[in-house]
Amino acid sequence: MESMIKKQKIIIANKYEIHEKIGNGSFGSIYQGINQRTYEKVAIKVEPVEYNLKLLKNESILYQYLKDVKGIPNVKWFGKDQINYYMVIPLLGDSLNILKKKFGAFSLHSIIQIGLNILQLIETIHEKGLIHRDIKPDNFLFGIDSNQLYLIDFGFCKSYFVEKEHIPFKNIHKIIGSPNFVSIHTHDHITQSRRDDLESFGYILYYLYYGDFEWSNVSLTNDLFYEKNNKEMKKMKMMINEKNDLPDFLKKIFIYVRQMYFEEKPDYLFIRNLMVENL
Repeated sequence: MESMIKKQKIIIANKYEIHEKIGNGSFGSIYQGINQRTYEKVAIKVEPVEYNLKLLKNESILYQYLKDVKGIPNVKWFGKDQINYYMVIPLLGDSLNILKKKFGAFSLHSIIQIGLNILQLIETIHEKGLIHRDIKPDNFLFGIDSNQLYLIDFGFCKSYFVEKEHIPFKNIHKIIGSPNFVSIHTHDHITQSRRDDLESFGYILYYLYYGDFEWSNVSLTNDLFYEKNNKEMKKMKMMINEKNDLPDFLKKIFIYVRQMYFEEKPDYLFIRNLMVENL
C-alpha cells in the first residue's frame, strides 16, 4: 500500500485522497488524507482484503453504533476496492503517548484531569454493552482544535453481553491487546471483561506519571520465551503497589479493579471520587 501511494495518487469514494502514513491500527495502517471537495483533513484506516479478516468492517459497525457518543469519532465513509477495505474518520490531534514523548511525564494534576475524561469514555462504552480491550495511550487523542479527548481503534472491541447474559468466564490462548497495558487476569489468559479495561486505565495513569514501565523491555513477541516473559511481566505489574512514591489514589484503583469479580459492574463513581479528592 505504501509503495503504491508513493507512485500514484489514490482517491477513494471519489473524493478522499490518501496522503502519508501516520500510524498503525490493530490490523491495518492509518493514513492522513483530504476531502478534495471540502479540503477537510481526514484519517483513513486501511486493511488489505487478502488478510480476509474483515476487522475494519466490524470496527466501522461499532463506530456507527457509538456515533452519538461524545468522544467517539464519526465514520465519514466505509468501503472497499479489490485491494483494501477503507474507513474514513475525522483527523485528530496528538495521542497521549505522543504528548508524553514530546513533553515527558505529566504532572499529577494533569494526570487526574485526563484520567477523569478517560474514565468517562470507558464508562460510556461499557454502558453501551462493549469492552474496548485495547485501552492504551495511543488510542486516546485530542481534537485538533479542541481539548476534547477521543477514544479510537475498536479493532479488539466486543460485546460483553450476549442475549442479555454476560459472556462466560473462560480461558483464552493468547493475550488480546497491548501487553504493556493489559491486566493481570489477561496475563493469566482469562477472558476480558469490564474490570480489565479499568486496570488498563490504571496503567495509562501510571505510564503518564512515571514516563515508562519497569517491564517495558520485556517482550512477548518471541514464542520461545513467551511463557517466561509473560510471567515476568505479570510479576512486575503485581509489585507496583509496593512503590513508596505511587500516588495513593492510583494504588487504591489497582487494589479495587484487581479484586473485582469477572461479571461485576464497576463502581465508576468510587474511582472518580478517588481522583477528584486529589485535585
